[in-house]
Amino acid sequence: QKAAQNLKPVVPIKFHISSRTDTGVHALCNSAHFDIQREPGKPAFSEKELLYGLNYHLRAEPIRILNVCRVASSFHARFSALSRTYIYRLLMGCTHHSQIPVFERDLCWAPAGGSLNIPAMQDAAQFLLGTHDFSTFRSLNSETPLRSPVRTILQVDIRPSPGFLSHHYEHRRLEFWELKFRGRSFLYRQVRRMVGSLVAVGQGKLTPRHIKELLEIKDPRAFPANTMAPPSGLFLKSVEY
Repeated sequence: QKAAQNLKPVVPIKFHISSRTDTGVHALCNSAHFDIQREPGKPAFSEKELLYGLNYHLRAEPIRILNVCRVASSFHARFSALSRTYIYRLLMGCTHHSQIPVFERDLCWAPAGGSLNIPAMQDAAQFLLGTHDFSTFRSLNSETPLRSPVRTILQVDIRPSPGFLSHHYEHRRLEFWELKFRGRSFLYRQVRRMVGSLVAVGQGKLTPRHIKELLEIKDPRAFPANTMAPPSGLFLKSVEY
């Protein structure tokens, strides 16, 4: 928003972001919209001018504009979205946090206890698909009374994934896995709670059927203590329109 103000618009700029994330969560790609009006007599910015101009003023920040396109006045970055896709990165093979590759620090979660039972996690993930009351899988905040707990999960995948430069340390036998979630929208900390419960299944602390039971309880206080995944492994991958 500050970068856009440096382009000297006539009316103050207000960004509308597609979605917010917790502190410590990353975004590979997010979307936003805004209106920009120039002084009388000046032509409208082209898409390329906005792309380069915004990035020029963002060069000191850990953010880059990847694409700019003109949209209809009826478009809204948040409410026009058809779905959002999140990726959560897990690292297996570490017996101590100091074994996490330095380039992966704060970009993945290495759960304690070694390997995970991936087939059990995949079985458990099937219970999350579809439309459910996800009350147990959301954290309480000031918006809780205002938002419906019913959400639709369109896709859950658990797949192996390459790590950053992992081919250079293959001898360490570290394994990266990605959990992919796609849905129209998500509740506060819902993805982190779903990931944490699936990891608990992989560790044998919960069974796949426990996921179904947690859904049926519909109570955030029933979520197992100390089970929510940390924010560091979570990435907003894309917003689909």
